[in-house]
Amino acid sequence: MSSEQELERIKNDIIQNLPPDIQVQKIEFEGPEIAVYSENSNLDVVESSDILKDLAKTMRKRVVFRWNVEKRKEPSETEEYIRNLVGEEAEISDIEFDHTRGEVIIESGKPGLVIGKKGVNLKEIRANTFWQPKTIRTPPLTSKTIGLIRGMLTRERQSQKDILLKIGKRIHRPILFKDLDIRLTALGGFREVGRSCILMQTRDSNILLDVGLNVGNNNDKFPFFDVPEFSIRDLDAIIISHAHLDHCGMVPFLYKYGYRGPVYCTLPTRNLSTMLQLDFVQICEKEGIPPPYSRRDVKTTVLHTVPLSWGKVTDIAPDIKLTLHNSGHILGSSIIHLHFGKGGYNFIYTGDFKYQKTRLLEKAAVKFPRVEALLLEATYGGPQDRIPSRQDSERELRQILNSTLKRGGKVLIPVLAVGRAQELIIILEEFISKGLIDRVPVFLDGLIAEATAVHTAHPDFLSSDLREKILHQGKNPFLSEFFTTISTPDERLDVITGGPCIILATSGMLIGGPSVQYLRSLAEDKNNSLIFVSYQVNGTLGSRIQKGFREFQYVDAKGRTQLVKLNINVFILEGFSGHSSRSQISQFLRRIQPRPKVVITNHGEESKCVSLSTMIHKKLRKATKSPKNRETILLK
Repeated sequence: MSSEQELERIKNDIIQNLPPDIQVQKIEFEGPEIAVYSENSNLDVVESSDILKDLAKTMRKRVVFRWNVEKRKEPSETEEYIRNLVGEEAEISDIEFDHTRGEVIIESGKPGLVIGKKGVNLKEIRANTFWQPKTIRTPPLTSKTIGLIRGMLTRERQSQKDILLKIGKRIHRPILFKDLDIRLTALGGFREVGRSCILMQTRDSNILLDVGLNVGNNNDKFPFFDVPEFSIRDLDAIIISHAHLDHCGMVPFLYKYGYRGPVYCTLPTRNLSTMLQLDFVQICEKEGIPPPYSRRDVKTTVLHTVPLSWGKVTDIAPDIKLTLHNSGHILGSSIIHLHFGKGGYNFIYTGDFKYQKTRLLEKAAVKFPRVEALLLEATYGGPQDRIPSRQDSERELRQILNSTLKRGGKVLIPVLAVGRAQELIIILEEFISKGLIDRVPVFLDGLIAEATAVHTAHPDFLSSDLREKILHQGKNPFLSEFFTTISTPDERLDVITGGPCIILATSGMLIGGPSVQYLRSLAEDKNNSLIFVSYQVNGTLGSRIQKGFREFQYVDAKGRTQLVKLNINVFILEGFSGHSSRSQISQFLRRIQPRPKVVITNHGEESKCVSLSTMIHKKLRKATKSPKNRETILLK
């Protein structure tokens, strides 16, 4: 059967499974969704019934309805209608139109007033404008990245529609082979931390899980795209677990060299990845290093990205379905569940995960429909990797801060812009507001403010406790007056020459950015303190300092090199890590439902990957593997 015949077969099946009173105008394959266009006006009857649910169950595909496209009011008329209907009290900050989905997104300070009692306003908007209304809360901080993405998608809406139609045809093509023959090829991040990249193949499909770069090693920076198993032409999809560069940093590189398929991830991951990729290009240009891709390639990536919610089953290839689940690592980070064939095989990739609730996020999910094989991170998988409790770590942090500030010193905390920065902001806000530490200035430098703005735009992905404080108690730690954002070199100089303070600055591994500039200026004063709160990849300055190095070479803006001696007090607080400790990994393995038959380890130093694999085999009696980069293993 040809691709066109398969698409026609699917269309006919949908029509036959719909009630006869629904008039189908056309059916289009828009990425993973099958859009049924109809002139029927009675949308409420369809949505309140089981028609859509039954259709999805029968077809085992995501089917959506688009209603009365020709009758939709012009955006300007629709916006005027909505504002008059809900009134100024709703505090509408923005109204945006998604022409592809037929949605009008209403951003409001009081979304409840937009919705109306029992959704009456939404029904009126739909009935009188033929747009599908969707409400979101106005974020308290404005994100430049989100604004950039929204503007781009508005300007390029026809291009994105064309992209989705091409992707849809590829997804819904016929299956050619009955035997799955599932293979995993390690392209990066195996027996190492960095450049995570996994190629999953069946006889019909090719999928990449993460496409990262190695932030700490210039010699082995990129994944092994040169292996014979990988072909960019045959690639069906990319799935990104989360937005750190060692997992998403090389996605635009593939678009530079011709990939035109989809990227799947959560909406926060799309926004944060775009922010970090654009920043990476800018840093390369500042340092005189040719970036591996351009801003245009990042834009192309955004246009091809299909955001998904947690828990939604999505077709991404003719024989593969994808479901994302919370991994607890950073905002929007996901455990990836792949379902191969018709119940044939189920594979889970944890990505970076945290099996412990934090102030910022809920802990990783453990319940899945089926699991045959599990690919598990081993960042802290060594036998000596005992991460202290959050309570002990917060107590130690408080002691370090108090002792440093009392002797007139400054505290430098290098942080990853996404994750650790926001966790520390929440903790420091509580310390100061409760009088647990002196009220000194807390300065934020680098991408922290922008990353935090993205966090405030996605409250549904935050922990239930934090969401309750922000949405219902009016207590938002990200808006605290205790924090000051640094944005110019002169402001940075004022911080360095000023009095006792706390500095959160990127990069978190001291590989560049303002954190290294602060360290250069604060390093020789023994009254100051340097606190590491996140994992330091081998080869980074942060890693060398943790291993005992007490001097480093600093290259200034004019290219001059100077040797800086470290008299600063150095502390390592691993309890704030976004990764699971060895004991948390063990708890995860004991509680995951159902239990996997095979466990594979990656994302850890060689000794830790092997040690964790051995422990799982001996204590949990599971078949285990710890492959090396470039190695291919057969799963089924």
